[in-house]
Amino acid sequence: QVPLVESGGGLVQAGGSLRLSCAASGSTFKINTMGWYRQAPGKQRELVATITSGGSTNTADSVKGRFTISRDNAKNTVYLQMNSLKPEDTAVYFCNADGTTIWGRGFASWGQGTQVTVSS
Repeated sequence: QVPLVESGGGLVQAGGSLRLSCAASGSTFKINTMGWYRQAPGKQRELVATITSGGSTNTADSVKGRFTISRDNAKNTVYLQMNSLKPEDTAVYFCNADGTTIWGRGFASWGQGTQVTVSS
């Protein structure tokens, strides 16, 4: 497993913005896809957005036009810029990364989660 460290969650009013960051710790791996998922109370975890090492993105319809995923491959870091936040965006946001280690093993790691709360 490759450790992922998230930051940037918090409390914001509706219409506000937050930026989440997630960094993969170490260097004995190559990451393919990184992404963000979220889980609201009583609901299943759902995809928010993913980005490949080449920069191709996939974004959930519910956040298109408001959230932007980006990535710094040199820093093994993925970002999620969240604008025009709505109360329904309230959830724990999880970072995810998959790839291979230098020993040829595949991995899929999850961050510990960061709380995003949007007040109305």
